[in-house]
This record gives sequence, structure tokens and C-alpha cells, in this order.
Amino acid sequence: GNRAAICTDNVTDVSSKDDPSDPSQFVNTVDSFLCQSTIIPGDGRGFRVAISSQSISLADTFLGATVDTVLNGVNAKPDLFPENPKDIPDINFFYRSTQATASCDQGRSSVITVRCNPDESDRGQLSVPSSCPAGTCDGCTFHFLWESASACPRCSEADYHLIEGACRGGVQESLYLWNEPKLCTKGVALPPRSAAPCEVIAVWLKVGLGVGAFVAVLLVSLTFYFWKKNKRLEYKYSRLVMSANKECELPAADSCGLAEGEEAEDDVVYTQKPTLLGKLRAIANKHEDGESSESVQLNSSQANRWPNETHSELLSCLLQVILVVFSHGSRLHLLC
Repeated sequence: GNRAAICTDNVTDVSSKDDPSDPSQFVNTVDSFLCQSTIIPGDGRGFRVAISSQSISLADTFLGATVDTVLNGVNAKPDLFPENPKDIPDINFFYRSTQATASCDQGRSSVITVRCNPDESDRGQLSVPSSCPAGTCDGCTFHFLWESASACPRCSEADYHLIEGACRGGVQESLYLWNEPKLCTKGVALPPRSAAPCEVIAVWLKVGLGVGAFVAVLLVSLTFYFWKKNKRLEYKYSRLVMSANKECELPAADSCGLAEGEEAEDDVVYTQKPTLLGKLRAIANKHEDGESSESVQLNSSQANRWPNETHSELLSCLLQVILVVFSHGSRLHLLC
């Protein structure tokens, strides 16, 4: 709320330098946030000092400060100034003067754009748009750019980083440096250089090496174990395959063909059949069970198989057959 800008008209003071009356009654002074005076150089006009006149107020009321470009109908027009190359946004201070004029029926307004520039001093430097040297392009809205280190944020712990040196002689040095580019002022100070005892190999590194060595030994052991087990299984499998091949070998098949001059043998029998005496006994047993008749087929092949039997055996068999016929009253058919 302190209006520090003061503009004074000294035209009457200069023109009445020979007047013995009090010249302060003719002095016009303007106190405001922002004021303007027209300066007339004194050289070549016979005046000892420069003449200031037409002092006017450009900012009677402070509207607010924001990073936005528009506030209460006042436009900051940032394109009138060079683009801000830094990441810190500009802050616009908006002012208004309610004194209406012929060209500005709503009064005058002013915008001061404050920009962070660590290379400038705290007071900084004020500039006007290059396209409008008088500070205004329409006579009603005035624009100013104020670059200053005071517009930068205050420094905090996030604005510097730690650099740890190598461990030498059991001592490790730590150095703090500002982040580049440095875009802060005042605030916290940079911590001093420090030193602390250290070990050539850190504890966590020792633990990591131990765990890594244990895992490596474990993996090698497991690999060797499974390799040995696989070799044993492979040996057992090969033995099993060899034994299976031996059991599955079939004997060589006898040739069914006949050599030259060899005659085929008649009636080759591969199955064992009961003798004639056994068949007759079976017939007798069936007749005892009540059957009326039985038929017995005698193959010539069987007759040929008995060339060595004695006549007595044949006669005994025939007698048994006759006895069976007469005892049961049925017929026995001999099929030859």
C-alpha cells in the first residue's frame, strides 16, 4: 500500500526563479504506484536543470499479481517482450488509474511483468516494449518488464545436490553443489564440505558378494548333481534297451520250401489226438449214460500212424466194439 513513485512538475519553479514570492505554491506533485512525467532537457534552452511537467498517475489501485495474462479486463500482452528462456514463469502485477481522459474514458491501466534473472541485481533493470518506446501502444495501457534477481524463488534443499568423493585413506569427502542453472536466490545456504570415515569395501557390497558366491556355488552343485543323475539314467536306459532287444529276438524261421528231388510227406499232424482205445472207452461211457448211438470217424492218416501196432491189440479193440454193440442194442458206425 505504499505509493513510492513521486512525479513533480518544476516548470513553475524554474520560471519564477526571480520571483521573491514562495514558489512552492506553484509546485505540482503526484504520488502513486506508477507515475509519468514529461522531461525537457535544460541544455540549449537557458535552463540550469531539466524541466519536468505533465505529471500523471498510471497506477492508483493495485488489482493483483498472478502468472495469468489477464486480470479484471487488463491484458498483459507477453508477446511484446522477449520470450522467457527459463522454467520459472513470469509474474504480472496489474494496476489501474480511475482518472479518465479524452482518449481513455475508462482510465489508464498498467502491467509490470516481473521476470527472474539471477544475473541481475536485486534492484534489477526496467524496460519497455521495443515496438512501443513510450511504454504504451494505445495511450491507455502501459507495459513494463522488470528483470531482477529478487523475482527468483528462494533457495531450498531441492536446489542443491550432494557429490560424494572416493574413499581415500579411510576418509570420504562430501561436497554440495547448486543445481545448474541456478534459478534461486537467498533462502537456505549451501552446506559446507564434510568428511566421514569410510571402508574401502562397503558392508552392503560385502554382503552382496557373499550372497552371490553362495548362489554361484549352489548352482554349480545342482548342475553337477543333475548331470550325474542324468548319466545314471542314461546308462540304465541303454542297458534296458539292450536287454529288451535280446528278449525280442525271434529264432530263424524254418523254410517251408522243398529242395530239389525232395518229396512232400503225407499227413503231417501237429496236434496230439487221443488213441482209438481212448475213443472207444469214451463211446462206451456215453452209451452207459443213455445215448442210443455214436459215430466215430477214423481218418486214414490215423490208420497210417499205427503200422506198428500188433494184431492182438486190434482184435481186442474189435471185440470191445462188438461187446458194446450187443450190450446196448445200438449200432456203431465205423467211418473210414
